[in-house]
Amino acid sequence: MSARVRLVELTAGAAADAEAIDRVMGAAFDPRYGEAWTRSQCVGILAMPGVWLTLARVEGAVVGFALSRAIMDEAELLLIAVDPAHARTGIGATLLRGAIAECRSRGVKRLHLEVRANNPAVALYAGHGFRRAGVRRNYYRNRDGETFDAHTYALALE
Repeated sequence: MSARVRLVELTAGAAADAEAIDRVMGAAFDPRYGEAWTRSQCVGILAMPGVWLTLARVEGAVVGFALSRAIMDEAELLLIAVDPAHARTGIGATLLRGAIAECRSRGVKRLHLEVRANNPAVALYAGHGFRRAGVRRNYYRNRDGETFDAHTYALALE
């Protein structure tokens, strides 16, 4: 019997989607690393100019998202997450390609992101051409006070 292929639909999101974003982020981000944003942080940044939210939907349900912002010809991928129930199905790569395409359509020449040094998503970013640009020592702090380095990456879009 063959597995049913589920189509991923990318749609624009808004502050009204904060509950879905919060649900995905709560499931996707391990709390021991302190990477998840609060709902109010997400809603607050969505009100800023140049910020956009992309939702990944499967059969209408939000299963992932990407939050990005552009300033002039530079952009940053602020957050990207996929519900673990849909991990390793290509949704993260679809969201990343969508963010890159949106940046190009906005005239962005360089896309940046920051990620915990030991995050498995580093392979996804490297596979899409991102190159390591720097390190922020002890950037992430968990509830127990343990710290983790953040690596910054950049992708030239020209």
